[in-house]
This record gives sequence, C-alpha cells and structure tokens, in this order.
Amino acid sequence: MSAQQKTDRRLWWLLGVAAVLSVAWLLATLGLVGSTLEPTERATVWGLLGDRLALISLTWGAGMAAIAWGLKRWFDHWVTPSVQLAEEAQVLLKTDVVRELRPKGNVETRVLADLFNQLVGQREALRREMDSKVQEAAQGIEQEKSRLAALMSELTQSVVVCNLDGRVLLYNNRARMQFRALSQAPGVAGGAELIGLGRSIYSVFDRKLVAHALENIQQRMLRGAGQPSAQFVTTTAAGQLLRVQMAPVRSPQAQGAEAAADRMELTGFVLMLDNITSDFEAESAKDQVLHSLTEGSRSALANMQAAIDMLDYPDLEPAMRERFLGVIRDETRSLSQRIGALEAGSADSLKTRWPLEDMLGADLVSAALRRIETVTSLPASSIDVDGSVWLKVESFSLLQALVYLSGRLADEFEVRFVQLRLGNATGSPGKAQLDLIWSGQVMSTETVMSWEMDAMKVGSETTRLTVRDVVERHGGAFWFERERSRHQAFFRFLLPLANPQEQLDSAAFVKNESRPEYYDFDLFKTTEQTRTLDDRRLSDLAYTVFDTETTGLNPSQGDEIIQIGAARVVNNKLLRQECFEQLVDPRRTIPAASIPIHGIQPEMVLGQPTIDQVLPAFHAFAQDTVLVAHNAAFDMRFLQLKEKQSGVVFDHPVLDTLLLSALVHPNQDSHRLEAIAERFNVTIIGRHTAMGDAMVTAEVFLKLIPLLAEKGIHTLGQAREAAQQTYYARLKY
Repeated sequence: MSAQQKTDRRLWWLLGVAAVLSVAWLLATLGLVGSTLEPTERATVWGLLGDRLALISLTWGAGMAAIAWGLKRWFDHWVTPSVQLAEEAQVLLKTDVVRELRPKGNVETRVLADLFNQLVGQREALRREMDSKVQEAAQGIEQEKSRLAALMSELTQSVVVCNLDGRVLLYNNRARMQFRALSQAPGVAGGAELIGLGRSIYSVFDRKLVAHALENIQQRMLRGAGQPSAQFVTTTAAGQLLRVQMAPVRSPQAQGAEAAADRMELTGFVLMLDNITSDFEAESAKDQVLHSLTEGSRSALANMQAAIDMLDYPDLEPAMRERFLGVIRDETRSLSQRIGALEAGSADSLKTRWPLEDMLGADLVSAALRRIETVTSLPASSIDVDGSVWLKVESFSLLQALVYLSGRLADEFEVRFVQLRLGNATGSPGKAQLDLIWSGQVMSTETVMSWEMDAMKVGSETTRLTVRDVVERHGGAFWFERERSRHQAFFRFLLPLANPQEQLDSAAFVKNESRPEYYDFDLFKTTEQTRTLDDRRLSDLAYTVFDTETTGLNPSQGDEIIQIGAARVVNNKLLRQECFEQLVDPRRTIPAASIPIHGIQPEMVLGQPTIDQVLPAFHAFAQDTVLVAHNAAFDMRFLQLKEKQSGVVFDHPVLDTLLLSALVHPNQDSHRLEAIAERFNVTIIGRHTAMGDAMVTAEVFLKLIPLLAEKGIHTLGQAREAAQQTYYARLKY
C-alpha cells in the first residue's frame, strides 16, 4: 500500500513564520521610509507603489516559494533523515530486530547511523554471550520440556490441559486429530477451527458439564482424596460420543498429602478423551444379540423341556411320543437357525474387535520392503505408491503375510525380486489395493489356494495364522492376477481405508522443523476478564491474523475471495501450526491479469468449498479473538458483503498493521507490507499468497506491540482510536 508522504508539520510552521516575518519586515521598511518623506513625496511614492502592488505581491510570492524550496531541501537533508533514523533506532531498541541502519542525509546523521550500528553490534554480542550462559543454565529445563513435548506428542490417548477459564494450554497430536474429526466441516481447512492454544474448550463441551465435574473434584480434594478425578460422557455438535476423564492441576503449594485443605488451589484441569462412538455401537449390537438370543430361546427351551417331561411317562402312546419328539426336533432346528442368523449378523462386529489402527500406507510399504529383504534376502522395491492413502490395518500380521508370500516365491519359483504397489481400489469405495508383484514362472490357481490356506512360515517361525485369516481379519479380499503385457503377476490384497476424518494432517507436521508448539504453560496465568476487550492490554489478547486473495480489487462490483489464510497469535507468540488455509471456489472466472499476482489457477479452485461453506469455519476459527490484517478495510469489505450469504457476521474488533505502522513511524517513506517487513527484518516467504501474507503480517504485528507501548498505547481501545487518526484511515472500499 503506497500513498503520498505526509509533509512534516514543522515545515509548515516555519513557512508560516517566514511569511509573517517577511510581511512584517516589508511593512516596517515601508513605514520607516514613509516617515522620512514629505507629505507630497509620500503621496507620490504611494501612488507609484499602488499601481504596482500586483508586481510586489508576485515578487513576494516568488521569494516565499524560494524560501519554501530551500526549507524543504534543508528538511530533507537535515531534519527528515534524523527523524527517520530515530524511528528506525527505536525499532532496534524496543524489539529483537537486528539489522544495520542505512546512512542517509547529512554527514552528521550518517556518522550517527554508523555509531548506532556499532552500538547495536555491541549489544548483540553481549546478548549472544548472555543467551549462551542462560541456555547453558537452562539446558536441564529445556531437556525436560522436550521430553514432555515428545511424550505428549506420541501418546495414543487424547490429552488436553486447560486453565480454569477453560482455555487450552496443552494438547497432543492425538487430540489434534480427534478434535478435527469432531468438526462439523472437516473438509474446510482440515477442520482446524476447534483445537488451538488459548481456545475455549467450551466450544466442544457444555460449560455446565465441565463445571459440575470440577465441583466434584474439589469436593473430593476437600475430603482428602489423594488422586481425585471425575468422568463423564457427552455428545458433540457433530454427533460423536466422547468419554472424558478429568483430573485436577493443582498449585505447587497444594502438592503433597500433608497440604492443608485451604491451600488446595486448583489452577486448571486435564481432560483425557476417548471417542467411544464405534465402541458404543458395537456394545449396543452385542446387547441386542444377547437379548435376541435369551428372549428368543426362552420359549423354545420351555417347549423342549415340556416335551421331555411328557416323554418320561412310560405309558405314553406311540403317536403322542412321536409328536413330542417332533416338537423337540422342530424347536432344536429353530434354535439352531436362530443362533446361525445371530452369528452371521454379528460377524462384522466381531471383526472390529481386532486391533486395527490407522497407518500411512507409504509407511507400511517401507516397513514391508525392509522386512522382506531382511528375512528372505530378496531385493524389494516400491512402485506407484500413493502417499496420501491411509489404511486401517493390523500391521504385524499383514507384514507376516507379505514376507511369507515373498519367501515362497523365492523358494519355489526362483523369483529374483519383488515390488509393492499401493493405491485406492478401483470399483471398491473405502478400500485400498496392495499388490505384491513379481516376474517369473506361471502359477496355477490351485497353488495360490494352497498358499492361502497353509499356515504361514516366516523365517524359522511357523504361525497359526494363514493368509486367509489375515484377509478376513481386515474384512478384505485376496486374489492372484497376471499382467501378460508386462510379463508380470501379482497378489492383490484389498484392505480397508482409514476414516478420512481421523487421519492426521501429515503435511502440517512435515513442514515443521522443531517439536510441535502444542503447549504454553504461561497460559496458566490467564484468568477470566470482566473488562471489555477495549480495556484489555494488547499483550493479553488473542489474535487471528488473516489475509485474503481475490479475483480483483472491487468487492462491491462482483470480485470474489479465492483463498483465505490465517494464523493465531496467543500470549504474544505466533502459533505456526495452528493455521487456517483454504482455497475457495468463486463461481466465476479468475481474470488472467490477477493470476501472476496470487498464482492461483482456475483449475485449482474447481471443486473447492464455496464461500458460504468456508466463512462459517473461519468464523469459528477466529472466535474470541481480535482480527488483524494489513489494509484490513479491503479484506473486511469482502467478509461483510458475504454476511447474508454465509449466515455469519464478523463483528470482531479489528486492527490494521497499515494504520499501526503509520502511527508508530509517521515519517517513513512507505507503509507497504514489504517495506514494514524490511524495517523489522522479517523474512518474506510466499508473498501474495494468503497464508504467506498472514504469517508476515503476524510477525510485523508482534514487532509493533512494544513500539505502541512506547507511545503510551497499551490497550486495544487506545490502539483502535489512535489508528483512526492516521492519514490511511480514510481509505474506503
């Protein structure tokens, strides 16, 4: 964003003073000259000057223009560089930005800039020395934190830690996955709107339910319970059934059995979550089977018992005896049929009891290749492996089956190498096909069937399982095919796909270079605020920093949003892993002139969610936060025009980094995002992508907060009011 630079007010004051002084000097000179003249001479002089007042005014104006030009050059050379240098030096003083100030202006200012750079260099040397000492002293604490982060990340149970306000301050990978599965819109930005540091757990659970569980824990603590806990089952808005176990987090002085009751202060609580929807359905089905078996068999058993009692009579007539025997045979047959029907109906339920777990298909293929080469010494490689396929498998037995088949191929058909191929099954929704491929002699169907039914032998160990057992365990299929065109053959396993709502967002973890930022224990200090947001300090608020990419620059003339990117700032920290990034189908053409700017091709948005699907999810993602954007008036106009269509209203407080930059640095030449990022030494990655611009804006905003405090702007209300007084606040869309 660029606009003309505002002229320094001091220049206007100097010009005004010069104009007043020049007029006063001229009038004083004329008065002094007139006082020495006779009346007739004075009249003659006034007559001559009166006819030439326009020339005198023109000469005075030319003189003032020359003075203005000179003052402007003097300001540009002496004053403005000094003011800009002071603003840039303030950035270095109040933030952690490290960069060299660019010398400009007069010689003295250039020397001063060089001295600033030397002082910054000395400060950074001292800071590095201090940091190394602090790092050395804190190495033990950091190691413990790393262990905790690793432990929490790898736990298979969902764990969420909250403070007493219900704000999330720690969660692990499993909780991240489970909360996304609970989303009502999992197809929009991966369902990222529910879980996040600083978010309220009450967006998922009823506040009264959590308060009741906390009250039970406090009562047990008062009774002296060593490990008080509470448990409840609840349903979510997405229809999932959750079993929640709650444990307290107590203040340090309350730890220990000897702590006094009045010192047992709660600081938060831990939630351990289990999604028992499928377990509940399985138990219900089992109960139904048992009920059908008991109630349906009761009458049959009674009839058989009565018939047997009658057969005990020795004088029973042959016809009656045959009749009662028929009753026993009929009831026995009926009972047998009922048990068979129940067994067939519960077969799927029985299969679900095998410990099948979600696994990335590529990981399974890699493990199988290593296992085959280790056990059979047979070279193995992969081909056409779909990296996005997630399987629900029992990996141990499946690997045994692949190794067993590879070994028999090498031993009995002298196969020299095998390959594994994985992809979605064609014609079988919800299934994936895993192929074991080889080249060699032709195999008969009878041989395949015998291999399928034989007990598997892996290395020197023989298991009780067969290949058919493994296939049935997964509810899949197994067969043999030939590819005559390639002179190859393969065994094909048909395996179940994992539920897409329960898959981990692997891309989100791959791009991170350090441990997951899923915890912030400083949030324990947060308490529920009774003040309005405007009265709260900027450093205490949570922010959603966002950006949009659009088809054009005229929202009121039909241009549409094609991408939204957002990141969260909590406790003065940018949470890079809690992002919202979503392409949007604009349902209109994307102008060719705009494509080089944002890089979004028309085919990239085809089939993507529409704006009325995306905005409710983004609204939930930004709940209870302050919206931040660069040139926010532009982005907010697009959101406001879609309120009726999407059914959500973005009534959040809004801060604009463009206005805030103009507020703290009124004398800088530019307040474009690139220029501000350069001043703050913020690396720009992905410029003109919604997510990239949102990340840069977030980092810039964090640098602006201490500079605003330096100007006496500490609260949200103060920042909003001051921003509206800037020149750029007049921009409208």
